[in-house]
Amino acid sequence: MQFKQWEEIPEFMQNEEVKLYYEILSKKRFQLKVKRLFDILGSLILIILLSPVLLVVSFWIKLDSEGPIFYKQERVTQYGRKFYIFKFRTMVVNADQMGTLITTAYDSRITKAGEKIRKLRVDEIPQLFNIMIGDMSFVGTRPEVPQYVMAYTDEMKATLLLPAGVTSEASILYRDEDKLLKNAGNVDEIYVREILPVKMKINLNSIKKISVLYELNIIAKTAFTVIAINRQ
Repeated sequence: MQFKQWEEIPEFMQNEEVKLYYEILSKKRFQLKVKRLFDILGSLILIILLSPVLLVVSFWIKLDSEGPIFYKQERVTQYGRKFYIFKFRTMVVNADQMGTLITTAYDSRITKAGEKIRKLRVDEIPQLFNIMIGDMSFVGTRPEVPQYVMAYTDEMKATLLLPAGVTSEASILYRDEDKLLKNAGNVDEIYVREILPVKMKINLNSIKKISVLYELNIIAKTAFTVIAINRQ
């Protein structure tokens, strides 16, 4: 994780609202270094420990439907840099061209294996590789597609001061986002107008609270949430 000098960050982020959050983070440089070290070691250890799961799920996907094991999609991370996020494929091939960029409840594009994989929340495991190489962090704002980032207000752009994350307070609270959007007429429009602003308010507030203990707490809450969902 590279925390740049103010003059070095992209021009589209250089506004007074982003600067307020930049000044908060500039006082936490040591914690940001610890955060990156934790990301590297944590992702490496988990990749090794979860390698049997990676293999089993990979075979499951190949047996269930035609197409690649992994799904990649262009997203936006720190300083507006574009990268490819990796997930286990849970939808039919070319699903992006068959509907909205957001998955809704009972989405017909989801495969049989994909439905189970999503319920077990293991489709996100390949993002450990994104974390290891620095595209993402364990905790941080979930990376959006470029289309939605274009809709960011000046203040929302402050979330791009840090790498995108696998989990966050917002992602825990909006874990059933697909169900909220299932009856929406224009999913993309409703998401940008109603859901994104609320999620970003939570993400911006999280920047002010960033610390090692805070992030460990978010990881623990995420784990408990996943366990609780799978027991239902």
